[in-house]
Amino acid sequence: MNPVGLATATERRVNFGHRTLVVRKGGYAVRWHGRSTVVCAVLAVATLVVTVWALTLGDYPLSLTQVWAAITGDPDAAFARTVVVEWRAPRAVAAVVFGAALGVSGAAFQSLIRNPLASPDIIGFTAGSYSGALIVIILIHGSYLQLAAGALVGGIATAAVVYLLAWRGGVQGFRLIIVGIAISAMLTSLNTWLMLSAKLKVALSAAAWGAGSLTGTSWDQVLWGTGVVVLLFGIMAVFSPALKQLELGDDAAKATGARVERVRLVVLVIGVALTATVTAAAGPIVFVALAAPQIARRLTRSPGMTLAPAAFTGAFLLAGADVTAQHLLPVALPVGVVTVVAGGGYLVWLLIREVRRRR
Repeated sequence: MNPVGLATATERRVNFGHRTLVVRKGGYAVRWHGRSTVVCAVLAVATLVVTVWALTLGDYPLSLTQVWAAITGDPDAAFARTVVVEWRAPRAVAAVVFGAALGVSGAAFQSLIRNPLASPDIIGFTAGSYSGALIVIILIHGSYLQLAAGALVGGIATAAVVYLLAWRGGVQGFRLIIVGIAISAMLTSLNTWLMLSAKLKVALSAAAWGAGSLTGTSWDQVLWGTGVVVLLFGIMAVFSPALKQLELGDDAAKATGARVERVRLVVLVIGVALTATVTAAAGPIVFVALAAPQIARRLTRSPGMTLAPAAFTGAFLLAGADVTAQHLLPVALPVGVVTVVAGGGYLVWLLIREVRRRR
């Protein structure tokens, strides 16, 4: 660390290699140099390439010229427009939007708890959202908005239970993760019992949805989901500086004027809401929220979680996983199966790395 002096009476600038930390009376303003911007730009281009590629693939393959004609409304490309705009585009756009939502959700939880294992998949929040949505499916055969409400209620209720059980005069990250894993196992058993007790047709539908799939995603789901995600991103952006302060520890954050418990509560609710929005539309897609923030952190060489790179990384991961699930395997699979296989290997590596680091 190389301090470069006082800028004003209430401001101090400190260089940390690739970033400058500006300490002010009211909080921290973090200025990232070119690396984070470049990483986001590269990931955005890569995601766009994968998305456009997805529009060309399928039982009715299309060229880039045909895709462009379909998108621009060429009257000679009526059938291609149906294939691209009505069938393929909702799924491709959903992969990008929902991947970004999962990336930000994972980054928020890992930043809040200061542990790379703290993602909604691991600590039970995704399972809670799935339980809430599953109850809506089985009991009232609800619409997307009802599923979203059920997933949100289930996720928030699970978060509250995990938080209360992990509280011992404060929340220690490792204890919260252990409690979350236990609650997740209990909810998984509950979800299995719900499907076994449901009617066969409903159970089969719920099981297919529970694997995590973007198949059948409609424009209505994409538009509603995108609107909610953009709103939540806006709220998260407002609380992002305070979230950075929490990474320094509760005492340091309080010393800079942050309202620690309020920030923690808001970020927790936003993270659960992002997960619930995805779960309501596509089922529980796991491990994207776990891997995306850590990959983004290594790409940007950041000492802490970065929300924007995590969003772009999550979008790229889910878009790539969906193309792999649909077209690059011998049999088409739900995207959740691909993320489980890839994310499981990543989780094993992360656990081994954490054990070695603690020795």
